[in-house]
Amino acid sequence: MTDCRGYFITGTDTDVGKTVVTLGLMQAMQARGCRVAAMKPVASGCESTPAGLRNDDALRLQRQASVELEYTQLNPYCFAPAVAPHIAAEQAGVQLEINEICIKYKEIRKISDCVLVEGAGGWQVPLNADETLADLARVLGLDVILVVAMRLGCLNHALLTAQSITDSGCELAGWVANRILPESQSESQAAAANIHALDMRLACPRLGSIPYQEGVSTKFVADCLAV
Repeated sequence: MTDCRGYFITGTDTDVGKTVVTLGLMQAMQARGCRVAAMKPVASGCESTPAGLRNDDALRLQRQASVELEYTQLNPYCFAPAVAPHIAAEQAGVQLEINEICIKYKEIRKISDCVLVEGAGGWQVPLNADETLADLARVLGLDVILVVAMRLGCLNHALLTAQSITDSGCELAGWVANRILPESQSESQAAAANIHALDMRLACPRLGSIPYQEGVSTKFVADCLAV
């Protein structure tokens, strides 16, 4: 990653640190002089506020952005129930439309050098009866960055996701190892072995390894990334 461009940030599962990594990527790119913005097109588990439903991750992305964005630009679809987005949309009587997300993306792209688009959950999360987040990344024409939570099962999840990304017609630009839990010495050694195994098997560079840290800061994550 030597230039300022857009990327789609996906993960091996939900709660693997996609937002933390996206924020770190934003700060690292901003340090190189890029005007960076981000989107979280679809979010569930949102809270009711006087301004309407709001998602905490999307608000963090909004605050980190180099340009001023309306909330509905970076998070056009937000739902209160903490369930899969397509289920939340069905319950709300809303149809998730890739075209609508593309319109918002193009608006943001016009006023920034780089737009990072953060997915919801994993790579193949459905948007509607026919399309998934993989289709969104493909339509946007974005290379993909994969966030891997270093825990039991991560090898299988990471390799299957990487294969699915390639099969979807997208380019896997890099991956990030994220240690989301405190580790004993033996667990730390196992995590290091898993990272080595993925380095040997994934056909893309590792962009960084993020050690576990309580209340990890954006600057800490940015310093762990090679972008």
